Amino acid sequence: MPAHPLARRRAAGAPAAALVAASALLALAGCASGAAGDGADAPSGESSGAATSGYPLTVDDCGTEVTFEQTPERVVTIKSSTLELMLALGLEDRIVGAAFTDGPVPDEYADAAADVEILSDKVPSQEATLAAEADLVFAGWESNLTAEGAGDRATLEQLGVRTYVAPAACQGDGYRPDPLTFDGVFAGFEEAGAIFGVEDAAAELVAEQRAALDAIEPNDDGLTALWYSSGDDQPFVGGGTGAPQMIMNAAGLENVVGDVRDSWTSLSWEAVVDADPDVIVLVDAVWNTAESKIAKLEANPATAAMPAVQQGRYVIVDFPATEAGVRNVDAVASIVEQLEAR
Repeated sequence: MPAHPLARRRAAGAPAAALVAASALLALAGCASGAAGDGADAPSGESSGAATSGYPLTVDDCGTEVTFEQTPERVVTIKSSTLELMLALGLEDRIVGAAFTDGPVPDEYADAAADVEILSDKVPSQEATLAAEADLVFAGWESNLTAEGAGDRATLEQLGVRTYVAPAACQGDGYRPDPLTFDGVFAGFEEAGAIFGVEDAAAELVAEQRAALDAIEPNDDGLTALWYSSGDDQPFVGGGTGAPQMIMNAAGLENVVGDVRDSWTSLSWEAVVDADPDVIVLVDAVWNTAESKIAKLEANPATAAMPAVQQGRYVIVDFPATEAGVRNVDAVASIVEQLEAR
């Protein structure tokens, strides 16, 4: 294959990333006379979605049954993926605090996010969560909801605080996406729309994102790629079932570790050299920049000899695109644009 150097440039607006509602089924918990909504079916993805727009509403979330008697009004979000989904659904007025964000929100949400209070740069404590008087904690990872973090789910429930984990972040058997798909991501948007009583906004968001995804023409050069997220002694890379695989596949790239049945995996540098990817996808984060990864690749004698490194065949994706969320489609478009600009 001819070598085509890729521009070493940051992707403008390169996006975010795990939302599959494969097993997170929404069901009407009861047909109480005072329930909101008319009981009509809400839009759903291929895996699952909202069964009704009424309350009380019960969801099976990562194996934990959560019942919403009414729409949540005071929400603490953890991780950028949950914050940005709420902003995309026009729910900024219900956010009483955000935590563990992965960087600035996209420009289109900047005004909406301007008044959102940041509770913590990391996972908030249970004390901080309760001090915000939240009625829901919307978490991007299951691990956010522990006694050492924002509080374990059972304890928060006893204190009157519902908890909801983005479906793509579920880890248990029967709930973990295998693999994550865009249909699953969109089903997660619809599920959130049902929980918050904004089914129309969720349907509009899904329609916009489907149209944008359908408009992307994947790269057809037959390129292989490695998604390099972090790691010095061992690189931490995108496996075959998570957001990196979903995004690379949609962009026309073949993941060199796509046979690993996990969202992420660690490799040896020897394995990276043996895989010899045509392209290296670099995750760009404030705490671990794409440029720092390039420096590591070029300083390591083994990887420095790889054609992709010698010819600068890199594409860059912002960290939030590594988890399922509203930035994933833009991430695909950004990668394709960067490949075309090589």
